[in-house]
Amino acid sequence: MLDYAGLQALAAVVSEGSFERAARKLHVTPSAVSQRVKQLEERVGQVLVLRGTPCTGTDAGRRLCVHVEQVALLENELRRANPALMPDREAPAPAVKLAVNADSLSTWFMQAMHAYTAGGNELLDIRIDDQEHTAQRLRDGEVLAAVTATGTAIAGCNTWPLGTMRYVAAASPAFVARHFPNGATPEALADAPLMAFDRKDRLQDRWLHQHGLALPRRPPPRHFLPSNFAYVQACELGMGWGMHPTVLIASQLAEGTLVDFAPGLAVDVPMYWAHPRSAQAGLERLTRCVMEAARRCLGEDDA
Repeated sequence: MLDYAGLQALAAVVSEGSFERAARKLHVTPSAVSQRVKQLEERVGQVLVLRGTPCTGTDAGRRLCVHVEQVALLENELRRANPALMPDREAPAPAVKLAVNADSLSTWFMQAMHAYTAGGNELLDIRIDDQEHTAQRLRDGEVLAAVTATGTAIAGCNTWPLGTMRYVAAASPAFVARHFPNGATPEALADAPLMAFDRKDRLQDRWLHQHGLALPRRPPPRHFLPSNFAYVQACELGMGWGMHPTVLIASQLAEGTLVDFAPGLAVDVPMYWAHPRSAQAGLERLTRCVMEAARRCLGEDDA
């Protein structure tokens, strides 16, 4: 059986990034943390922590950290259901690390978070990333579950379809009048500034190529703005055009502060929920909350 004191020390070092901060979290000395990790590494016969600034887990180390998180969830559920079986009633609430794309977080996923936290004492640790990249965080063991656009099988994971997020190209009426007087032609789109969430955000380019609107070797100028609220507001103010999920800008489209300047040329992005099969029991309640929230917002008819 694995040494759980060593596993807790390993998880603390990886999450905190240093032996000193891990020691403060565990209320022991840094030397005690170092000794526990060293003994665990000797027991499993391989390096688990890459010492540096910050300290990071090896592949094996990250897998063991995921195991610790799963055990904490199961013990927490057992403590709640059968407190007499768990004498350590002062154990800290477990934190569930999740990777979610910003558009889901700004729309339907908040409902899932509310339902989950209202039904228990678990804490959530959300990592925001592009929907095309959240699956990699799951593969790397950085998170326990992810909302992702990756529909292909992820090794060792269960995957459920959530529905589809529909994106439309939208900008302010003034921006459209200025940059697209003759419509959204490839030439006009090559000159008009676009809004990108960050440098991983390729949705605008995907839309351009999907609908034959991209000019070879002429990428449009772009602003980078990693905030959903600011992204929408910047488009309303006329800074650029962008791809927006319809569930996020429904009121702006209805009020006319944003217009879909290429009607009928939407991009549909299927979304999925994924987590390791070994975490099925510990994440059963969270999965129900996620599926229900997605069904209400994304809708089965859109999938």
